[in-house]
Order: sequence, then C-alpha cells, then structure tokens
Amino acid sequence: MSGKPELRGRAARLARLLPAGAGQAARTPFVLLVVLLLGGGLIGLLVLNSALSEGAFRLDDLQKDTKSLTDEEQGLQRDVDAYSAPDALQRRARELGMVPGGDPAFLDPDGTVKGVPGAAGRQSAARAPMIPPPEVLARPTSPAASPAPRAAPSTASAPAPRQPSPGAHTTRAPAPSTQPSTTPGR
Repeated sequence: MSGKPELRGRAARLARLLPAGAGQAARTPFVLLVVLLLGGGLIGLLVLNSALSEGAFRLDDLQKDTKSLTDEEQGLQRDVDAYSAPDALQRRARELGMVPGGDPAFLDPDGTVKGVPGAAGRQSAARAPMIPPPEVLARPTSPAASPAPRAAPSTASAPAPRQPSPGAHTTRAPAPSTQPSTTPGR
C-alpha cells in the first residue's frame, strides 16, 4: 500500500487534472522570487533611511548657519541704527567740524529771494549733551577682546569754524576723518 489515501468522487477527478509532483518544482521559483522581493525591499528601505538621516543632519547644519547669520545681521542692524540715530549723527558732525546751518532762503521761479538767510554756526542756548559713540556703548565681555582706548578729540587742536559774513552764503565740505575705526571686523 502506498502512503496516500485513495481519493473518491469529485476529489479523484480534481486530482487527475493536476499533475503529480509538479508542486515541488513550481514552489522553488516562487519562494526565490518572494525572498528576492523582500531582500530588495529591505535594502531599499535601508538606503532610503540613510538618505533621510543625511538630509536631517544637513538640515540641522543649515538651521545652525541660519541662526548664526541672523544673529550677525541683527548685530549689524543695531550698529547701523546706533550710527544713524540723530544724536550720533550730530556728535559725529561736530567731531568733523561741521556747524548747524542758519535760516534758509528760498528762490522763486522768477529769481526773487524769499526770506533772509541766517549765518551758519549759531549755537542754541540749550546745548545737547555729549553722547558716547556706539562703539563705547557696546563693550566686549572679555578684557582680551577690548579695543585700545581712543583719544578724545581735542578742541584746542581743531581749527575754529570760519564765520561767514552776514548775507554771504558759503558751503563748507566736511574734513576727512583721521580717526581709525574701532568696530571689529571692519
């Protein structure tokens, strides 16, 4: 007797339609195909995960660079704001020997003069207090990084501003600055 039970009826008819022994031969390529698909999928996931990790590290580096550049931009904007403040501009103009302008006179299109021009250099009774320059206000935290102290501008060595005669209007160009810049990185 064989180890297989005998099939009867409908099962016997179905068994005759299927070839005997073909189950083992057809199963091997299918198993290899499934193993290759699973292996390829796992390798693809590994490559994708590596690429995502690399992108995350690059994103982190770019975010750090963006933060440092934003901080630098804000520092530079503070310097620009400090230098362009009206009191800082007035102090710097006085250091360069500039004087306040007098009352203006205006010309009409027909050539007539409206108003009387005032002499430049008249000082008001209420003089504005001296404001330290921005580089003095922003002191470095470490003593090794502090710049050398600047000499205060001497009023004795600076030439007195020339007073024009009443009625004459002259324009004076500002003297070039001989003081070195103490702003770091410039």
